[in-house]
Amino acid sequence: MTIRSTGTQSGFGNEFATEALAGTLPVGRNSPQRVAHGLYAEQISGTAFTAPRSENRRSWLYRIRPAAMHGPFSRYEGRAAATFHNDFDTGPVSPDQMRWSPLPMPGGEDSFDFLDGLFTMAGNGCAASHAGIGVHLYAANRDMQGRWFYNADGEMLIVPQQGRLHIETECGVLEIEPQEVAVIPRGIRFAVKLPDGSARGYVCENFGAHLRLPDLGPIGSNGLGNPRDFLAPTAAFEDVDGDFELVAKFQSHLWRADIGHSPIDVVGWHGNYTPYKYDLRRFNAIGSISFDHPDPSIFLVLTSPSDTPGVGNMDFVIFPPRWLVAQDTFRPPWFHRNIASEFMGLIHGVYDAKAEGFAPGGCSLHNAMTGHGPDAATFEKASNVDLSKPDVITGTMAFMFEARSVIRPTQQAVDAAHRQRDYQACWAGLQKNFRGGGQR
Repeated sequence: MTIRSTGTQSGFGNEFATEALAGTLPVGRNSPQRVAHGLYAEQISGTAFTAPRSENRRSWLYRIRPAAMHGPFSRYEGRAAATFHNDFDTGPVSPDQMRWSPLPMPGGEDSFDFLDGLFTMAGNGCAASHAGIGVHLYAANRDMQGRWFYNADGEMLIVPQQGRLHIETECGVLEIEPQEVAVIPRGIRFAVKLPDGSARGYVCENFGAHLRLPDLGPIGSNGLGNPRDFLAPTAAFEDVDGDFELVAKFQSHLWRADIGHSPIDVVGWHGNYTPYKYDLRRFNAIGSISFDHPDPSIFLVLTSPSDTPGVGNMDFVIFPPRWLVAQDTFRPPWFHRNIASEFMGLIHGVYDAKAEGFAPGGCSLHNAMTGHGPDAATFEKASNVDLSKPDVITGTMAFMFEARSVIRPTQQAVDAAHRQRDYQACWAGLQKNFRGGGQR
């Protein structure tokens, strides 16, 4: 029997309750002596049992078989064993600005599903320290068939750039398209199918505290990402036996085990530890209506806080369509050097700080205190624009994974054929315009 539902429930961090068969959820107790329909009760905890109530993340799953039922694990030997990893924590890191063209789509004799289509670009920290991130690209042209995956190391923020994703999880189904994102918590099993036959995008693997909405401070009670626009799946399950595979990422390595049934067999669940999706087009952008412009933190969608107040382990920032109206101001992102490190990607359209070279599906890396900013063509245009007229930025969606620690590129990313080795040339055309007096 298969029950498939793509329904969703709204509200970030809420307690949800959903069942695919009536009477599944127990009333008044989480683990009764006998669960309805002959199911098993199982709790999945994403935080310590004793975490404060406001921080605690856990869900009760009522499923056909417990998650413990699978064969022994052995090392996974598929393509992802070589391309999807956390080998970014040793050796020197160049302070160079780096940029890459889109990851080539598989074709010809290459056929990769979402898992084997992952390609690690950069990262910092590790799962063992519960701090840091891994940054990955994916390019896939095949469904995950008879295979499920879970990541014990961190939650996965999935950002599609091309092609829709049909994500079947233990908690239900999420359908996402470019300009939407999904978050899969650590430990949740899932499989990805490709309704359009192929797909490409970005993944941020978060080893730190779970992602959450940022505090709004002086903005007040509304703006940026609204909780009601974050959607969790409704219960959906399949009761299917067969010779299947379960792949796990555990302490930076991939493992596989035989499993004789589909693990997408949760008939009902309740709690607040759940996958969710968000449409970036619903983001309520904030900006200046006088002069100058605030820091890019005004575009913060989700944050993984660190042990230092106000400093994120990872921040997910977007640059959506918006109005630029500030006068006597250089309107695009200014030249800057940050203590934080930035990995940027482009989902759609043109990024307003780059005239060319930064294509949808491409990415760039600007590490701590490395200078970056608009290229020569953008600087010239912005320096001479008529500021009495507003600039309406449309048809674009860029994003940034920002981290407090240096984002270390992997060797395979540095050596990749799609790396733009002439990236620094985009600033070569900046002219010396100084017209000052004599030297001191």
